[in-house]
Amino acid sequence: MDRETALTVVEEHAKSDSLRKHLLAVETCMKAYARQEGEDEDRWGIAGLVHDFDWEVCPTPEAHPTYGAEILRERGFREDIVRAMLLHGNHIGIVRETTMEKALFACEELSGFVTAVALVRPTKSLSDTKVQSVKRKMKDKRFAASVSREDIVQGAEKLGDDLDEHIEFIIEALKPIAREIGLQP
Repeated sequence: MDRETALTVVEEHAKSDSLRKHLLAVETCMKAYARQEGEDEDRWGIAGLVHDFDWEVCPTPEAHPTYGAEILRERGFREDIVRAMLLHGNHIGIVRETTMEKALFACEELSGFVTAVALVRPTKSLSDTKVQSVKRKMKDKRFAASVSREDIVQGAEKLGDDLDEHIEFIIEALKPIAREIGLQP
């Protein structure tokens, strides 16, 4: 399995610019965590890239991500990637076992939340997005209301990271692709 194959699947199913940017952001965060853990950046990145590819095409919200998992299996994706994709949220109720599974859960909600925080800054940029800005917005339940604060906190805990360090890690991981995800003026 290579990134080009994963991109083909994403391009076939993920039509909105916002979803594609989210997938790219999670891919980038996953690669950064793989690098930190001495793991395969390409494999972890692919798991991040495809984790939500089926979001816009699922017959029902409840079918996500099992609907997408079947598509990935049909396309020959590795089972560890499919399993990580299945466990990126609390949809399935299966215990996350591998570091890749835990990292995908930890990156998914927080990367989206960090993006939302950056977009409401005067600069609309990651360059001045700070940990304290993210934590302050986490307290505002109306801001990015669909993002589970509990999942963000739990994600850091499952990785054994301090929440502040995890937030900082995600901010820094996203900076190299800031222009691609619309977070650099």
